[in-house]
Amino acid sequence: MITERVEEILIRDSQEASHIFERDSSYLKVMGDHYGIDISGRGNLIRMKGDHEAVEQAVHVVERLRHMVRERIRLSERQVRLVMRLMDEGKEQLLEDMEEDIINFTKSGNPIRPRTLGQKFYVDAIRRNSITFGIGPAGTGKTYLAVALAAFALRNHDVQRIILVRPAVEAGEKLGFLPGDMQEKVNPYLRPLFDGLLDMFGPEEFMRLQQKGQIEVAPLAYMRGRTLEKSFVILDEAQNTTVEQIKMFLTRLGFRSKMVINGDVTQIDLPPHVKSGLIDALRVLGGVKDIGQVHFTEDDVVRHDLVAAIIHAYEEDARKRNKNGGSSHGNHD
Repeated sequence: MITERVEEILIRDSQEASHIFERDSSYLKVMGDHYGIDISGRGNLIRMKGDHEAVEQAVHVVERLRHMVRERIRLSERQVRLVMRLMDEGKEQLLEDMEEDIINFTKSGNPIRPRTLGQKFYVDAIRRNSITFGIGPAGTGKTYLAVALAAFALRNHDVQRIILVRPAVEAGEKLGFLPGDMQEKVNPYLRPLFDGLLDMFGPEEFMRLQQKGQIEVAPLAYMRGRTLEKSFVILDEAQNTTVEQIKMFLTRLGFRSKMVINGDVTQIDLPPHVKSGLIDALRVLGGVKDIGQVHFTEDDVVRHDLVAAIIHAYEEDARKRNKNGGSSHGNHD
């Protein structure tokens, strides 16, 4: 026999309520569909009606979401779905581990935490290994989290400098033909890395660290012949390296250093006949100790929910074209 239950939750804090009821109560609608109950929000009151056990589960989810809001964790529809899935599976501890894992703070004092399981595995892998590969689509936070960990390591004196590296091939331009000095030529390619560091340090400290040589930016070609000791080195867009380039880069690793190599193997901008060094390295180094590999999925996208839907649509299209003998070699912005 199904026992029906009606439950009301009053959220007295208006700011907390505004987060829970965000986007026309879409989070409540997602919960209602998931648990098969009637759930509505009016003013500061949430009202649930349905199967006793389903309402009970939904109440626990609402309380978890309220706690996350109080802890300054930004909600999204994907976040709500993750909370429901983990709580349904009895894995609430994983949510607590993610909440407690403050990687760093932004200059404005906001805590930076892993927001998905993939992000948590990635952060843990970087801490555990000397070299970590982060593979996955745009919007999964690979670059931002690596930069946050690098900034923490520099502040904590675990390393003496942060080195940002990126192959300069996306626009099909050779660096020598771009205007300006070396720094000006490289800057457009390193914008995502800069944005993260500016978040951590603010513009003044960032400039000071650059001038002291504690933050260094360089195109991949400039790594040849160097040994990178006591450094946190981030290679972004690694799918656009050749086999020779990534081998050269990886063998620059020195003592007390960490390397993070990020890329998206579905977005290769190399000429069709050139093999991606990232794909080759993942194959060759799969079983090597002290080298971690973390593969992100669309579930780890932390931008607007629509970004994940776009990524999914393109991945489906690529799969269909591959099945029909088409090329999956594409460009991206």
